Amino acid sequence: MTEYQSLSHVKWECKYHVIWCPKYRRKRLYGKIRRRLGEIIHELCRQKGIELIEGHAQRDHVHSCLGIPPKYSVSSVIGFLKGKSAIRLHQEFSRAKNSGKHFWIRGYFVSTVGRNEKIIRAYIRHQEFSDKRQPNLPEFE
Repeated sequence: MTEYQSLSHVKWECKYHVIWCPKYRRKRLYGKIRRRLGEIIHELCRQKGIELIEGHAQRDHVHSCLGIPPKYSVSSVIGFLKGKSAIRLHQEFSRAKNSGKHFWIRGYFVSTVGRNEKIIRAYIRHQEFSDKRQPNLPEFE
């Protein structure tokens, strides 16, 4: 039996598989930026009461499995995570003072998890290994 979350007038289980990418799909998520992004996402999720079930950053995209309370819309949560993380990454890693804080693309992919949670969590966890098996493609600027 699944453990449901509860708020004052509702019991819920709302889990989503979300993918988003850096602007122009540039391979920016590595090293210090990748580690710091993980810390930032964990902190932002804690602030809103969002459960970060699984998450993994590739060089050119982020996979996450999120438990989002029904009081928040998925679009507002993803906008919050992408917006706040872009600002913090810009403050900490950008050398240009007046450049825009445009780090992420405008869109994202979202899918409800439903009863396939174990499969999706395993997919997110092992995504990096499957990407390494593909031949390296050149990065275009």
